[in-house]
Amino acid sequence: MRVQRRTPEAGAAFDAALFTPLVGAANLTGMRAIVVRHYKTLLNTAGQIMGWKDAPRDKDWLADVGFVDAQLRRHGIRFDAIYSSDLERARQTAMYYGRSHGIHVVHDSAALNELDYGLLSRKSKKWVEQNVPEHKKNPDFVYPEGESFRQMQQRSVAFLAALAQSRPDDTVLLVVHAGVIRGLVSHFLGLEYAEHLKRKVSHRYIGEFVFAGGSCVRYDELGKLSGFVRQEGGVDIPWHLSAAAKRAAARSSARARRLVAD
Repeated sequence: MRVQRRTPEAGAAFDAALFTPLVGAANLTGMRAIVVRHYKTLLNTAGQIMGWKDAPRDKDWLADVGFVDAQLRRHGIRFDAIYSSDLERARQTAMYYGRSHGIHVVHDSAALNELDYGLLSRKSKKWVEQNVPEHKKNPDFVYPEGESFRQMQQRSVAFLAALAQSRPDDTVLLVVHAGVIRGLVSHFLGLEYAEHLKRKVSHRYIGEFVFAGGSCVRYDELGKLSGFVRQEGGVDIPWHLSAAAKRAAARSSARARRLVAD
């Protein structure tokens, strides 16, 4: 099993797409992205914030990834490529699925990393909730020596939107983190980010994003349902981009192309 590293994507083409979930190109057939969470670690079980730190696997980790793998096979999903963050827990989980599905290269990128909590990494979640009033309330709050949820969302959205443009006919697997998943769902479904920072995302979550260019036109969940679906104020699945939104997508795409050309 080989891991191919990538650096975070950057440039005007990505910046133009960040603040709208509606960037696409009508002539593309559409990438299908299956997004899952990494295996459960000892720090997850202990209720500690991980961020860019890592920890050994929890004793029950295999039950979760085995459940996800079984669901992928039940739905008959075959992958053309596998991507992950460059954090160990995501890379190792991606390599597990790679071996299971006969894919020998995992592409990893820091653009898909969990939020960098900086000095708060390895702090207990309870302590952070009690001592950091803006925690998971203000997406623009920058954690000491870390980053904000908005910054994390921007880099992960840019990566996935660019991937959808470059692999329009493929089905890809992305192994990422709960924070990244909340950012992707909020962005591509046009949800208010601040209201969804605490949505539950299980280690048995399986999100299906279907793209037309860089726009998500369909979203569904194939594993244990997330808080985006089963909690109050969530969305109905399968979610579809409305006809009006598709027209707005075409306009946004045209504006983005003009900005890049200039």
